[in-house]
Amino acid sequence: MERCLLQMLNEAAYCLQQNILESASDGDIGAIFGLGFPPFLGGPFSYMDSLTIKEVVDKLKYYQKLHGTRFKPANILIKMSKAVKKNKFYL
Repeated sequence: MERCLLQMLNEAAYCLQQNILESASDGDIGAIFGLGFPPFLGGPFSYMDSLTIKEVVDKLKYYQKLHGTRFKPANILIKMSKAVKKNKFYL
C-alpha cells in the first residue's frame, strides 16, 4: 500500500513541477474529487506536508534502490527536502 501511495504522491509532485497543475491546492482538489484520494488526508500535497517532504523523499529513495527508477523522487521534492524555508506546499 505504501509503495502505491508513494508513487501517487510522486506523480502529483511531477505534475506540479511540469506546470500541469497551477498549485498544490488544485492537485489536492483534483485528486480528491477526480481520483478518489481519501479526503481525510487532505489530498496528496497536504498529505506530503503532514508526513514531511524529507520523509517522502527518503522513502522514495529507499524504494528506488529496491525497485528502480519508477520511485525516483521528483526534483521539486528533492529541492524542498533540502530547503530551510520552502519545505512545505502549504505554509
